[in-house]
Amino acid sequence: MKYQANSALRLRLEGWRARLLLMLLLGGFLTLVGRAVFLQGMHYDFLQHKGDERYSRVIESTAYRGVVRDRNGDPLAISLPAESIWASRDDADLSGGQIDALARLLRMERSEIARRLNDGRGNFVYLKRQVDPQVAQAVGKLHIAGLFAEKGFRRSYPKGEMMAHLLGFTDAEDRGQEGIELSYQSTLAGVAGARRVIKDRAGAVIEDVENIREPRPGRDVVLSVDSRIQHLAWRELRAAIARHKAKAGAVMVIDPRTGEVLALANYPDYDPNQREHLSGAQLRNRCVTDTYEPGSTLKPFTIAAALEAHKITPGTIIQTGAGVMSVGTAVIHDTHPAGAITVAQVIQKSSNVGAARIALSLPAETMWNTFTDVGFGQVPKIGFPGEAGGRVRPYHGWRPIEQATMAYGHGISVSLAQLARAYTVFIGDGSLKPLSLLRVDNPVPGRPVLSAQTASEVRDMLELVVKPEGTAPLAQVRGFRVAGKTGTAHKQDHGRYTNRYISSFVGFAPASNPRLLIAVMIDEPSVGGYYGGVVAAPVFSTLMGESLQLLGIAPDDPASESFTLPLVPASAAEET
Repeated sequence: MKYQANSALRLRLEGWRARLLLMLLLGGFLTLVGRAVFLQGMHYDFLQHKGDERYSRVIESTAYRGVVRDRNGDPLAISLPAESIWASRDDADLSGGQIDALARLLRMERSEIARRLNDGRGNFVYLKRQVDPQVAQAVGKLHIAGLFAEKGFRRSYPKGEMMAHLLGFTDAEDRGQEGIELSYQSTLAGVAGARRVIKDRAGAVIEDVENIREPRPGRDVVLSVDSRIQHLAWRELRAAIARHKAKAGAVMVIDPRTGEVLALANYPDYDPNQREHLSGAQLRNRCVTDTYEPGSTLKPFTIAAALEAHKITPGTIIQTGAGVMSVGTAVIHDTHPAGAITVAQVIQKSSNVGAARIALSLPAETMWNTFTDVGFGQVPKIGFPGEAGGRVRPYHGWRPIEQATMAYGHGISVSLAQLARAYTVFIGDGSLKPLSLLRVDNPVPGRPVLSAQTASEVRDMLELVVKPEGTAPLAQVRGFRVAGKTGTAHKQDHGRYTNRYISSFVGFAPASNPRLLIAVMIDEPSVGGYYGGVVAAPVFSTLMGESLQLLGIAPDDPASESFTLPLVPASAAEET
């Protein structure tokens, strides 16, 4: 019975079934071995990467952005330590009181914090970028789960509004967005560092594994600008805008020997340290991005073209009659009838009729060549984003009235930077200087445009403009010989000229050996006149006088130190 019971319990399989089961077990075992070999050997990198994603991270460390300095080493844009507050949405759990405390520290609305935590994709979200380290430390003391601080830098601009349009600013990622910050982004930015760390599930770093790459700081940029002269330009421009209740304005100061831009000021301006509520009008660098009809400031180039073509001399008599000239169906006017005057007096008195008669004595191509040779119609390439090239129409399509009005600055558009640069041909014996926003240690050669004789003759004519009989006696500077030209141009609206004006003056001193060239443009003055000799020339006078004194330039006309300026000279008027 015992044997029978044991026999009944014994499991017996047929031979082929036993072999099949053994083969299946061996096959499964080999599959597991093969899979293990594949994963551990051939697919190791993939698995390691997936494993690292759970706890290992590569964190970039922000590189220190280079400092922007003026020509004397004064810092204009620097980077300060800052931190960004971010949250892990899955782990952040804020009570009502914590949200209120966080909102007060970050100066944010409670609803905005709640929106950022609850809306959007992904687990990572910034709550506030570039906060002071003290604020980040205070946030840390709240001990809010899922909230972290990331170290970095924020850009600071010690000169504020004064340098805003020149320097521009950076964004939250410390990338240049405007001005020098954008133009020299690759130089200033540097290269971010990288390190591998281990984080816990809440995102906190618990171990530094390795340093992959050291951060490489950006290089400094030394500008041509002198912050002392920049302050004077900014101050005088703001004062003129307020005095004449103007819409806008711009000023440039240039060293004509090197082409260095010593000052570049615009209004309206803004504080680059506070950019929450900026408008397009505030951001525009009107010196280089805005174009306008230059008015009578273009007359010296018309005269230069005729001198080069040997059509006139400074003493040639031009008949302006009663100050009225018909060209086809159009009529050109002078503000004051001058009768028979010399070419030099055409510049001094800013005669539109005289300039038009001289222009019509020239082939259109000759005028066009002179205008384009001095840079009109071309981007000046001073290294600033958004530079405008202005407009000079091809001479093939000029009608006589267009050539006549272009002689005194109508039908052509320029930027203030173009105009200032063009005037360097009268200073450097006929050579056009390239402008530079970076410091130039040695004088640079210009491109020959006019003969030295023509440049000298026009320079002498420009000195007459600031005499009592000229249009800009208010541009005089005590102790110095001054040369320059006024401009008053009607503004266009939908192709029609209006009773709104742009007043300008471009000049240089000391005239015997020019060290500074200043261009002033005031847009839509509405109080106290609108002529360039009344609105723009006084800005030039004060700015030039104080700048020359600041640089220690010796006077070249001591006899003029006791002159007295008229309050509103009747001659300081020209119509264009």
